[in-house]
Amino acid sequence: MNQSSVLDFRSGTFFAPILVLYSNDMEMISQRLQEKIADAPDFFKNSPVLFDLTELNERDIKIDVAALIALLRQLSFFPVGIRGGDSTQEKQALELTVPVDTGRSRGDIIFARTEVEKDVVPEIQIAAGKTAHTPAMMITQPVRSGQRVYAASDLVILAQVSAGAEIMAEGNIHVYNTLRGRALAGVQGDIQARLFCLDLQAELVSIAGIYKTSEDLREISGKKPVQVYLQNQALIIEELS
Repeated sequence: MNQSSVLDFRSGTFFAPILVLYSNDMEMISQRLQEKIADAPDFFKNSPVLFDLTELNERDIKIDVAALIALLRQLSFFPVGIRGGDSTQEKQALELTVPVDTGRSRGDIIFARTEVEKDVVPEIQIAAGKTAHTPAMMITQPVRSGQRVYAASDLVILAQVSAGAEIMAEGNIHVYNTLRGRALAGVQGDIQARLFCLDLQAELVSIAGIYKTSEDLREISGKKPVQVYLQNQALIIEELS
């Protein structure tokens, strides 16, 4: 048998949420993570996750990497990388089979910012010049089937969202192209969140947990810009003139 036919490496797109830590309080981290999981269980269950210690190390806040990895695994996350760690932290991670992320694949990854809430250490953030506003997450490439995108703010997508893809945002969602797949805005319960797209062909749309499936959307004419919002606990889909 020709050895060249045994296996092959190919480039591809890999997605993992990035967990940016602002506190080393394991109890608080566990609590906030469980809240995130409860808000979006289908997204976070058995999800790979890359954890970023840059913010902690910039403020010289020590964290037990082994305990963090154990916590993530206990909550059914799969840690796939450490970023922003010092040499000791990277060594701890490697000993627990978590590789060091070098950022080399940044161009191939759709990154989402999943954070322990920043108000854990507000006095430090003010001193560091941070603001409460989280900038919108922007995606310029197509979101393909099987990919999931989570934004801790507004989500702006300049390309199409394919059937079988899932996009989620704690704020508004803007898709300046065809929207297929599943789109969930206001996933933290923001009833003011809205969803906008140029061509609605979605499998499911949701605002703050209230949703309609493709069966409910059959009467919506495609190739027209629409907005989706909540009114009196009912999901409204309205054409934009």
